[in-house]
Amino acid sequence: AARSRSLFLWDDGRPMRFYLRPGLAKLRLAPLVLAGGGRLCRVQEPGAVLLVQPGEAAPDGAVSTEYVTECVERNQRLPLESFLLAARGRLAFTEAEDAALLQAVRGQGTVRVSGRALWIELERSGLTRHSWQAMRDRYLRHLRPRLWEPPQTEDPTQIKGLFAAANREFESTESESDSSDVAELSTQDEVERSPGETASDLKTGPKDSAFPDVPLQRQEGPKSTCSSSNVVGEVVKTMEHFMEKFAVDLFTVTQAFLKNSGDMEATSYFLQTGQRLDGYPVWSREDDLELQKDDEHVRNKLIAKFGAENVAKRILFRES
Repeated sequence: AARSRSLFLWDDGRPMRFYLRPGLAKLRLAPLVLAGGGRLCRVQEPGAVLLVQPGEAAPDGAVSTEYVTECVERNQRLPLESFLLAARGRLAFTEAEDAALLQAVRGQGTVRVSGRALWIELERSGLTRHSWQAMRDRYLRHLRPRLWEPPQTEDPTQIKGLFAAANREFESTESESDSSDVAELSTQDEVERSPGETASDLKTGPKDSAFPDVPLQRQEGPKSTCSSSNVVGEVVKTMEHFMEKFAVDLFTVTQAFLKNSGDMEATSYFLQTGQRLDGYPVWSREDDLELQKDDEHVRNKLIAKFGAENVAKRILFRES
């Protein structure tokens, strides 16, 4: 349906007036308000709706900027009360309320948890003493990151131990089921991707490997503590980014890196689609056993299957 030009008119026909401090949010929302018949104030005026972005300090009576986008999305004027933000002196969440939030969202999909409908339902059910915006903000900013928090360590031996455990699991898994779990995840994740996103958009940085200068090369001589610490820090950041982007745990990310020889771009694409970016299959335990054989015929078969460059990278990755 065509967008209503009376979207932001009161029942008596008067235009709704909004105040939003200058910034990117105002530039983004101004066309929507004006197209719906509303007005924007240059200063905060009596009777004007004060719009504040979720997460920012909000005075009493402030309304989330999501009110505008939600009204436009539904093409109807919604009650302001559902979008009121908690004031600065808002109540702290108790442990019981945190536990209730975690229980309520268990089993819900990523799209639903990131949206509004679920949280509005929870507010109406009286799950906690807080608004739906506060509950969603509490979960997304504070509770969910704790579920995915990687080991806070700068000790390379602990990272090595993690890879050893994941590698044992990798070696006990049949190759036919290597990508089943990840492929299932990709179906839901695609809903959140913009239609124009392509494989090239999946790159997460300028480097090809999440483990710069470490897994694909042997280092001669002792390494400084500072250098080792920096590398481990980069690894942890990369894994944390993938866990958040694809809503998977640390072990799943580690497994994905093992199956893609530590290549960051290939791992990202694999977590997204369950397939390799270059079209070749991912490495299985059986392939690694074949790779260990000193047989030229077997080696040629692997080259035909994975390509010469991938075979060379796999050899270096396994040795390192």
